[in-house]
Amino acid sequence: MIYYRSTRDTASEYRRITSAEAIKKGLADDGGLYVPERYPRISDKAFASLLKMNYTDRAAYILSMFLEDYDKKSIAAAAREAYSENNFDYAGSGGPAPVVSLSDTVSLIELWHGPTSAFKDMALQIMPRLLSLALGMTGEKRTAHILVATSGDTGKAALEGYRDVNGIRITVFYPVDGVSRMQKLQMQTTEGSNVNVIAVRGNFDDTQNGVKAIFSSRELAEKAENNGFFFGSANSINWGRLAPQIVYYISAYCDLVNSGKITRGDKVNICVPTGNFGNIFAAYIAKLMGLPVNRFIVASNSNNVLTDFISTGIYDRTREFRKTISPSMDILISSNLERLLFTLGGSSLTRELMESLKLEGKYRVPDLLLKELREDFSGYYMTEAETMECIKDTFCKYGYLSDTHTAVGIGCAEKYIQETGDRTPMLLASTASPFKFAPAVSESLGLEKTEDDLLCMKRLSEFTGMKIPVPLCSVFGKEIRFKNTIKAEEMPEIPFRNI
Repeated sequence: MIYYRSTRDTASEYRRITSAEAIKKGLADDGGLYVPERYPRISDKAFASLLKMNYTDRAAYILSMFLEDYDKKSIAAAAREAYSENNFDYAGSGGPAPVVSLSDTVSLIELWHGPTSAFKDMALQIMPRLLSLALGMTGEKRTAHILVATSGDTGKAALEGYRDVNGIRITVFYPVDGVSRMQKLQMQTTEGSNVNVIAVRGNFDDTQNGVKAIFSSRELAEKAENNGFFFGSANSINWGRLAPQIVYYISAYCDLVNSGKITRGDKVNICVPTGNFGNIFAAYIAKLMGLPVNRFIVASNSNNVLTDFISTGIYDRTREFRKTISPSMDILISSNLERLLFTLGGSSLTRELMESLKLEGKYRVPDLLLKELREDFSGYYMTEAETMECIKDTFCKYGYLSDTHTAVGIGCAEKYIQETGDRTPMLLASTASPFKFAPAVSESLGLEKTEDDLLCMKRLSEFTGMKIPVPLCSVFGKEIRFKNTIKAEEMPEIPFRNI
């Protein structure tokens, strides 16, 4: 049985819990993140079996390796429901996460064919099902109140995954001026009787800190208990959100082998546009499980705190926060980096570094840890001008239309290849539909500007010949249900209103 522990538990006999308990709790009581005591390895025999499976069966197989207290049939049923063609546009025969060739070297994992047109759907369609199972397995009678801080995509994906699920309520907080117009509209028009959406004055880090403060407050936990509920998380701080993300890297590798582009056992590079570090840490876990990965390229926008960290070993969030055309990456506190620090340096160092980040806004890792980190990770970033130029060049050169976040990844991958000459086949996470960020994509292509998102998407579709995803078209004309804007310090009151 694989048990889970907190990244900050320094006791020699640390507290261990099951995966169901970890998914139900989300954040550890000491503020740390749950990680498995060990990472399962994929045997040669198992890998041969994975090659023959479709995405759904691969997901069930890999998740069962981590969630050993769950019934395997229940996980398989959850995967079938989550990744069905009712939830995802299978984009031909590529399943919910098709692999598309961009060049001789780079292949894209398109992770945006789900109900909100962003990669978060890949985890947040199955996570609510895993949580529902966990509530039953642990005998939980209270309502789970899911709290989410979002920089744009997680919020809508979580709302879609959890809406009208019995025994669960969900509140999403987003920075009022820190998401795109489309992302805001998607959240504001969400249907469901158990959902709430609140805009917060501030940036994503303010909302994320606010949610973490609620989770770590004993007073609020007791107040929730007295009102018949407890707090849970759908952000990638929750293991139930992170684990499903491991699947698509392993699945994409299998697809490359099956297509003949690589031979089983060949190494690949993996490039991920990231702000919170969860998506690329999931890829790192895949390597720990045995996936042949040569190097990870961490792709950042102008909020390049991760690029500087990989270069200097100093993590410093006390810097200018920049609002960019890739808003889902506008983050200065990369929560999931804590899991990597724990993996490389242990709990005592992790606790020390997280305390320094809280008190001083920065920390420096030991030279030995930095050296080990650099053996796997390279960091690059793209300016706004570079990102827009990359969107245009990629479309002109390859006929591929990317969103602003994927363009950051493509540009950083090209920088890495040019700087190193490394032509190892590269898997790159394509994280959102270009129509989700139509104004910036259109401007990059030189199209006429308009404040009308629907008109902008139509013009982009006509110019490129690409179809607008149905989930994005459908929000127009819907009732805007959620209009409230609050100060960050008001966030702790929200879960207790109208209870």
